[in-house]
Formats: sequence, structure tokens, C-alpha cells
Amino acid sequence: MEEDLVVYPEHIIAIAKNPKHFGRMNDPTSAASIKGPCGDEMEFYLVIKDRIIEDIKFYTKGCIATIVCGSMTAQLALGKSIDEVLGISPKEVIEALSDLSEDRCHCSILAVSTLYRAIADYLLKK
Repeated sequence: MEEDLVVYPEHIIAIAKNPKHFGRMNDPTSAASIKGPCGDEMEFYLVIKDRIIEDIKFYTKGCIATIVCGSMTAQLALGKSIDEVLGISPKEVIEALSDLSEDRCHCSILAVSTLYRAIADYLLKK
């Protein structure tokens, strides 16, 4: 498997072993899922009150990079307004993680795109 050939820094492995905000939600305000071109799937679940993300979960069966990008994306979004969250970029996720290899940048795009789709789900319901 290609994943076995990738060497990750210790802090990336630590996040992957215990990702923050990992799991699914039974009754979210909004949710979304996307299957990336690499085959990894990302799901985001949001609880939004007064346009603030009060709770967030993500779920993936993806690679280590997808897991850590989902975790960091959720961490960056929690407690922020929808307008602030729509300013989160894949580049910001990569910079927050530091040392994630360039060939794994598509994982941050998958995570942020799924988060955006969950926000769109919320906005379209209103």
C-alpha cells in the first residue's frame, strides 16, 4: 500500500492516533459527505446556533493525512461564525499541521470542501 511508504512526522502520527472531533452525530443541524478522487471519503456534521458552529464532528476511513486534515479543519472551525469558517482555506489547514508533505495537500482540499458543503446544507435549509 502506498500509505506504508509515506513517513509522517511524530506530531502528525499523534493527531492521527487521537484525532479531535472524530465521530458521527445523531442529530446535526447540517451534514455533508464527499468522496475524493483518491477514494477517501470525508463527512462533516455541524451544530449551528445563531450562525456559530457550536459543535462539529468529522468522520473518515481515509489515510493518515485525511484524518489529520479533517481533525485540523474541525478544530479551526469550532466556535467560529459561518462567515469566519468560509474563510478557512486548505492552505491554512496545511500550515496549521506543518510538515505534511505536498503530495497530501489534496486531503486538506477534501476536508475543507466537505466542511463548506455542510455549511451550504445549513444555508439551503434556512
